[in-house]
Amino acid sequence: MDIKTATALRRLRLVSVPEGISWIVLATCTVIKYTVTSDVDVARWLGPIHGVLFTLYVIFLLDAWKRAKWSWKTGALYFAYSVIPGGGFVAERRLRRASEDAVIADRARTEGVVNA
Repeated sequence: MDIKTATALRRLRLVSVPEGISWIVLATCTVIKYTVTSDVDVARWLGPIHGVLFTLYVIFLLDAWKRAKWSWKTGALYFAYSVIPGGGFVAERRLRRASEDAVIADRARTEGVVNA
């Protein structure tokens, strides 16, 4: 894996958790606003924050998709993670495992270790 691909995957990984947290907090605040009380409108402030994080996630996803040469299925799956509540946590975990596997494979190639 080249450095640009690794950087693109790392950016996507780093934005996935804050995006997931903002999604859950925004949904929770919206439910509270319409069920418990309408005096406090926290969703008014969280909406734009979540919007920025979601936009960054999509931009970083498109970059990682292009650089990692993912299939349509993989790219669509990572997009679905941004829409599903808590999906950002799953995306981060999968991206972390993939990057760790890539580092191990690169070290094995460098050291000349061949899988038997």
